[in-house]
Order: sequence, then structure tokens, then C-alpha cells
Amino acid sequence: MRSLSGIQPSGRLHLGNYFGAIRQYLKFQDEGNECFYFIANYHALTSIQDKAELEEITLHVATAYLALGIDPERSVFFLQSDVPQVTELAWILNCICPVSMMEKATSYKDKIARGLPANMGLFDYPVLQAADIIIYDSNVVPVGADQKQHLEMTRDLAIKFNLAFGETLVVPEAYIVPEVAVIPGLDGQKMSKSYDNTIEIFQTPKATKKRCAQIVTDSTPLEKPKDPDKCTVFALLKLLAEPAEIEEIEKKYCSGGYGYGHAKGRLAELINDLFAEARQKYVELEKDPDFVRDVLSEGGRKARQTAETTMTRVRSACGILMNRKSG
Repeated sequence: MRSLSGIQPSGRLHLGNYFGAIRQYLKFQDEGNECFYFIANYHALTSIQDKAELEEITLHVATAYLALGIDPERSVFFLQSDVPQVTELAWILNCICPVSMMEKATSYKDKIARGLPANMGLFDYPVLQAADIIIYDSNVVPVGADQKQHLEMTRDLAIKFNLAFGETLVVPEAYIVPEVAVIPGLDGQKMSKSYDNTIEIFQTPKATKKRCAQIVTDSTPLEKPKDPDKCTVFALLKLLAEPAEIEEIEKKYCSGGYGYGHAKGRLAELINDLFAEARQKYVELEKDPDFVRDVLSEGGRKARQTAETTMTRVRSACGILMNRKSG
């Protein structure tokens, strides 16, 4: 089975990235699936037009993925921009994509509501995303609940192409883990760089503790019982602690005498323990950026081979002639 997923380099990685996506990527990799994971730097241009910033964040994400366990010996790990066939396929898909489909995209409406400029890249984002998925003949796509509509659009476009030109494209399936699909941030909203409510993975233990202390809670006094189901701290603890400890903490919440400060402190400890090894690996990789670039380069070479195989079928199905001469 072939799995495909990508991440937009829009900021430093946080808990939402890990529990909402990366953990699933590692699971698919460890189960022996054929995995294609990429950094969507073309997508990032919809919101970042600063050369230095995009380069820095792209290298951070690449380094972070390798530190967290993405293995280039078992997964194809690459940059979106190293596969020009993706933008070629995006144009072809645009030619069969109804405008009304893009107008229904909730993520576009949400981003415009948050003040992002209404550029064509943002509007057409789902089509490029569809090309990313389809071009590698992906069977399964791990996505968060917020990306489910985009995956449905991808399926619709693959089906529309096949109806128009014959059975050519693989129609992918979504892989969603409902219980961790949306990770709450410091303010209780979805953890997102856009909301500035994230807990970064690659920061110091002290900074992690400080960030956890900023999680918004109600004003229930220490001695009073608290409702764990309405607490962001408890929701995050459930992602990190063992079931027996979660049960114990839940009883403390309901009994009283257990403050939010206690829960926040334990949360910081669990985060620091979980990512201690990855943080050390990140420091080592940061000192060798050429290695990271070489990994991406080799991944790009492998990805282009697969993408060109798909595009050969697509061009033939569409009647696109490629009169290339050698020499």
C-alpha cells in the first residue's frame, strides 16, 4: 500500500503537527508501507513571500521530520518543488475542475475570514493538493479532520478525469484518526500557527514548561472539583499519558485539591520526555545541513521517477503530444 502526505512549511513544528499527522506517518512507515512524504513549499507561497523565511522554515521542517523518525531508507522524503510534474498535472486537473467546487472550499473561506489575501493560489490550493496526491498513485492519505474536504475534492477530480479520459488515475482513500484529528491549542481552539496558540516540539524544556503554563483554564479554585472534559490541559494529557495515569488524573480533577498548575506541570514533563531524543537528534542534524539537503535531493529524484510514470499515462490519455528530440 502506498501512503502520501505533505506538510506546508509555514512555521516551526508543534504538537498539533505531531499528533495530527506525523505520528501517523511514522506508523505507516513502521508497518512497511510504501511512503511518500513531502514538504509543500509551493503551497507555502500562498502566504509567505519572503525568500529567507521560506528557506529557513523549509530546512527546519526537513530537519525536524528526520529527527522525529522519518527514515529516507524506508520512505521517499522530498521537496514538492523538486517534482515539476506536479504543477503540470495541476493545470490538467484545473481544466476539468468546476469553479463551483473551489468556491465550496471551507478552508479558503476560513483563511479569507482570518485576513489572508484572496489570491488565486489560495483559491486553487485544493487542485495543487490533488495533483500532489494523485501523481504518486497514492492509495491512502493520512489527513486531519480539517483536510477531509480537500481529500474528497481530490477523489472527485480523479473520478472526473477517469470519466473524461478513461481509467488512468488511482482514486485515493483518506486515513483519519478521529480521536486525535484536531489538537487543541493554548486557547482551546485548534492548535495552529495562525492562532499563535501552539506548543513547539523543538524548544527547550524550560520554554515548554512556560508555554504549558499559558494554557487558558477557568477560575475554579484549587480545592474545588473540576470538569476534565472541558479542560484543554486534560485533553492534551490524554494524548501523552498512559491510560492508568489518565484515569488517576481524572479522579483528581473530579475530587478537588488538584490544581490546573499541577496538570500543566505534568503535561510539560510528558512533552519533554517524549521529544528528548528527537530534540538531541535535531541539534546534531542542524550542524550538518548538507546531509539534510542530500536526503531531500535523493528523495526528489525518486519522486520524479514515479511522477513521470503517472504523467506519461496522463498525457497519453489526454492526447498531449510530447515531441521531444534528443541532442
